[in-house]
Amino acid sequence: MSPVRPGRRVARILLICASLLAILAGCAAAVLRRDWTTAYAGYAPGGVFVEIPHGMPEGAIARVLEAQGVVRSALSFRVLALRQRHARLEAGEYHFDQPETPEQVFDTLAHGRIYLVSVTLPEGETMFGIADLLAAKGVTTRQEFLSAARSPALVADLAPGAPSLEGFLFPATYQFPRHQSGEKITEAMVRRFREAWAQSEAALPANESGAARIGPLKIVTLASLVEKETGVPEERALVASVFANRLHAGMALDCDPTVIYALILAGRYNGRLLLPDLRVDSPYNTYRRRGLPPGPIANPGEASLRASLEPAPGKWLYFVATGDGGHVFSRTLADHNRNVARYRKREAQLKRAARAHARGRSSP
Repeated sequence: MSPVRPGRRVARILLICASLLAILAGCAAAVLRRDWTTAYAGYAPGGVFVEIPHGMPEGAIARVLEAQGVVRSALSFRVLALRQRHARLEAGEYHFDQPETPEQVFDTLAHGRIYLVSVTLPEGETMFGIADLLAAKGVTTRQEFLSAARSPALVADLAPGAPSLEGFLFPATYQFPRHQSGEKITEAMVRRFREAWAQSEAALPANESGAARIGPLKIVTLASLVEKETGVPEERALVASVFANRLHAGMALDCDPTVIYALILAGRYNGRLLLPDLRVDSPYNTYRRRGLPPGPIANPGEASLRASLEPAPGKWLYFVATGDGGHVFSRTLADHNRNVARYRKREAQLKRAARAHARGRSSP
């Protein structure tokens, strides 16, 4: 039997080592593949928020994900990321609330599907109400938002002289990440306002396009009064007509919501408007000051903007609430006084009926 040559022995050893390495690599690949396709959640019920700062390396991201219980192994996730060199993990805040595979987690980060909060701003809300809503949703703090909203810089070109962004924070549904800056939030709202303003102007008849020359600030201010005075769609143009006619005649607008806004600015509004409040000394008090207030008192929607750009024809000068959400309109003070007396009488009758009904229910 001839001895094995040294060169063949080395070759055989190398072949064995290569085979073992191939087997180990195959086993590692199988382990990794199983990990990448197996859903995992190592965090507490309710989910976890993960913040990925700009510029964080993928290795550090993998370690954060493991520490937060989003993936089982940082090493496994790092290898997965190395295999996907064409994709970049995006910065932002992510929310994980159900088991996901590392491949799904990677896809979420690669596509930047950050956690967003849905915020719906109702028509006629003030910037103070918006600040409270955003704070309650965790989007930003009240102070952060109001600090941005009090600066009119974003509308300086469109509405010179605007005292703030009040009126230009367009009512709509927005998607914001948590902890967003006040500047970015107001930028989004003003951008939507500009779109709505352009559409409202474009919708005007050709012979009415000059209405917009009154200026956006005055139109938006008028629209805010309309928005606060009525929630009935078909009444908006009529309310705008009353205010436009009173302005033309040099009459005071006598608009209760402007007094409420004055009290809000002074930190004195408690939810009720009393007769002495009508004497508050403020440029927003349209009982004491003729003309429009210096700026909007709320943020009107597109319908009120259009109504203010094109008020209803007619010589309406007065309106009074009917008690059911609507109003009755009149052209003369005599008609208005009769309407006021009629609806006050009706209101008194309803109150007496309600008290009588309450007494009847409480009797044995």
